[in-house]
Amino acid sequence: MIALLSGTVVERRGDAVVIDVQGVGYLVHLSLQSLGKLPPEGGRAQVRCYTHVREDALQLFGFVSADEEELFHLLISVSGVGPRLAQNILSGMPAAELATAILHGEHARLVKINGVGRKTAERLVLELKDKIKTSGVAGARTSQPPPTLNEALLSALVNLGYRPAAAERTAETVRRNLGPKAALEDQLREALRLISGAP
Repeated sequence: MIALLSGTVVERRGDAVVIDVQGVGYLVHLSLQSLGKLPPEGGRAQVRCYTHVREDALQLFGFVSADEEELFHLLISVSGVGPRLAQNILSGMPAAELATAILHGEHARLVKINGVGRKTAERLVLELKDKIKTSGVAGARTSQPPPTLNEALLSALVNLGYRPAAAERTAETVRRNLGPKAALEDQLREALRLISGAP
């Protein structure tokens, strides 16, 4: 199993390069994203590798980044996605963007990738969404935008035990009294004053 190659780029062939490691030339298939980050012929390169063994062939798939390699392994775990298609999917957009698109179920973006149809896009989202959440793929944006002041006030009131309808009415009055941009602390103090009926 070849996991890493470090040597000189001696030739580029479409979606692959030949890397000379101490006199032995290895043909490594790469995504367009990784190819773009490699030096020109004659330059030194280091690529992480996945060795794919078939009855009639032994192929090396290479990655310039750990994120792309991790995403590749996730992609080939999806039913119907082999190394070639996985590499093609990785060519479609940078690893972090791809991970985010899968995470948020952006089927429309995924089907724009060459070789990805509607069913494949659905399988990618279905089978990888949870795995990407727990993976270390950097840049996959899992966080939700922070709540607005109004949402934060409603949430605080409901957590204090007030019914949602009452909390909503109170929040509306607070907004009118203090203005929508008042600090949450002030809004909450005003809301509690209104609810308790204090002057």
